[in-house]
Amino acid sequence: MKNFIYAEMIVHVPICTSKEAKDVLIISDEAELLSAEVARHANTNLKIIRCSLNEISSLQDRNYDVVISEMSADAAFFSHVNRVLKDDGQFVSSNVSLEDIQATKNLMMTLAKYFKIIMPYNIGNASSALFCSKEYHPTADINLQRADMIDGLNYYNSDIHPASFAMGNYIRKEYLGIIKN
Repeated sequence: MKNFIYAEMIVHVPICTSKEAKDVLIISDEAELLSAEVARHANTNLKIIRCSLNEISSLQDRNYDVVISEMSADAAFFSHVNRVLKDDGQFVSSNVSLEDIQATKNLMMTLAKYFKIIMPYNIGNASSALFCSKEYHPTADINLQRADMIDGLNYYNSDIHPASFAMGNYIRKEYLGIIKN
């Protein structure tokens, strides 16, 4: 997969859904591409931490608008993500395989304890991520002006954003009642 597609999709979808994403947290062991994409948004404060439960547990409560994670996670991790997100925050988790239906359903049911909206979306090369939000819907609340004003993008745009949430019927049927939109 082209790395720029992944980086643009995992970063700009939540940031362009947020009312005003000023504080962004990236949880990754290799965040260079992701941090470069966050830097395209003016007036955004970025914090990067390693994929470590100890590091996220030390963060202040309600401090981030968007959390982007490449960390394999469990219930304790999601509890900390919920704690550090602001009341209208977005969380995106990469490396979700919609083909592993039972594991993905279990993950989504755990996330449902913390988020009003949980939706898988395509991030290129048949890969997907989970978009989770406490308030804003990724297709209804997209900030079109913000999405269209990002300079130098190779893939992401305001048309790709809502289109990335389109899923085939076999996915819809498998996750009926689990996807919260």
